[in-house]
Amino acid sequence: MASAQRVRPTSLLPSSFSADELSGMRRALELAQSPGVPLGPNPRVGCVLLDADGTTLAEGYHHGAGTPHAEANALSRVASHAHGATAVVTLEPCNHTGRTPPCSQALIEAGVTRVVYAQADPNSVAAGGAQALAAAGVEVAGGLLVDEARAVNRVWSFAVEHRRPFVTWKLATTLDGRSAAADGTSRWITSPAARQDVHRLRALCDVVLVGTGTVVADDPELTVRDPDGGLAENQPLRAVMGVRGLPQGLRVVNDAAQTVVLPTRDPAEALAALFGRDRQHVFLEGGPTLAAAFLRAGLVDEIVAYVAPALLGAGTPAVADLGITTIDDITRLDVHDVSTVGEGPDTCVRMVLLQRPQPKEA
Repeated sequence: MASAQRVRPTSLLPSSFSADELSGMRRALELAQSPGVPLGPNPRVGCVLLDADGTTLAEGYHHGAGTPHAEANALSRVASHAHGATAVVTLEPCNHTGRTPPCSQALIEAGVTRVVYAQADPNSVAAGGAQALAAAGVEVAGGLLVDEARAVNRVWSFAVEHRRPFVTWKLATTLDGRSAAADGTSRWITSPAARQDVHRLRALCDVVLVGTGTVVADDPELTVRDPDGGLAENQPLRAVMGVRGLPQGLRVVNDAAQTVVLPTRDPAEALAALFGRDRQHVFLEGGPTLAAAFLRAGLVDEIVAYVAPALLGAGTPAVADLGITTIDDITRLDVHDVSTVGEGPDTCVRMVLLQRPQPKEA
């Protein structure tokens, strides 16, 4: 997918962003991350309106799908006093009429004379705001704190650019790489602190995905629980993938959260179906077979491993056969973070693949 082209007059170099605009962008990034904004399907966006002397006129941020975008939210606070103002916004103003009007047009009509944005909009449906603003005579500059802005919308940007959800694979394992004992029992390898941290990570995703084998063997509920054990207000979609029939009475199909069954063993097909539902972040919690299928397909974007200081010696491995027969083909990982989990004994390791494997031919 082609990204939106940034529009910047040749006389306007990155070094000519003012200190007030830099400060305004930092504030806009804070606004974009305001608590209470629901995850997806829209990006998190903040906007600061500056007067000609650099004074902040108004602030705004996007509160979620169907609500006014950040620019419109900020403009609503200044009525007709935005003429000659500079709009500092974390994402290129949209040029699309959906549930809300295009922000580019709202800025033009408000008399804003300069727009500074961080990240160009990668969504081909909404992109083009910079061009529309420039065509109307508004001075436009993009790229200010772009890396910070992309970090705020890391998952959304990935999903839009790759046309599929970002996949985080979570596993809990003993030090010798076992996810269950020889008799199949697996509760509990890790401590309560690690299990609570899993709930925290689930809450950051909009899909929890497992295979039919996992739900039949373990009967998990796959909900997000708060520290007191109660159901969190916002629950991710529970997705069960596979062609195996499911028995009645499983907890994964209770009314605690929405559930979808994906009748396929193909990871790419499952992700396409979830992307079609406006889902952008999959928390992969299936067993070793499902994990191996995603890894072999090159469809794991991040790995979060909870490692217990314990040994089993035998039992179910954390991941099934990856088709690797020689050390030269080993899948190596790049460790981004290592930490202990709360007051518990477990270690959490966050990693990405150094090199994605090529999907295996059927």
